[in-house]
Amino acid sequence: MAQLRDPKPARPRFTATQGQYLAYIWTYTLIHRRAPAESDMQRFFCVSPPTVHQMVLTLERLGLITRTPRVARSIQVSVDPDSLPKLLPVEPMP
Repeated sequence: MAQLRDPKPARPRFTATQGQYLAYIWTYTLIHRRAPAESDMQRFFCVSPPTVHQMVLTLERLGLITRTPRVARSIQVSVDPDSLPKLLPVEPMP
């Protein structure tokens, strides 16, 4: 008789950078009790507005976050928080 293995859910697949954005969104929401605006992510990651917007679109397309159309600060992380990496500090550009 074959042994049944306890199937563990597959860990979400995302890049290191995507993981940092997910960790930031999760942490910001936990602390502030609302999702971050794209401008909050821009300041934290020291990147341009188009960079943040493209990342948000990518995370949504991959199913890693959900958003409500035309509703500000509606980003929600769709993956188990235990699968997120530790949020690392970002060094400002010189």
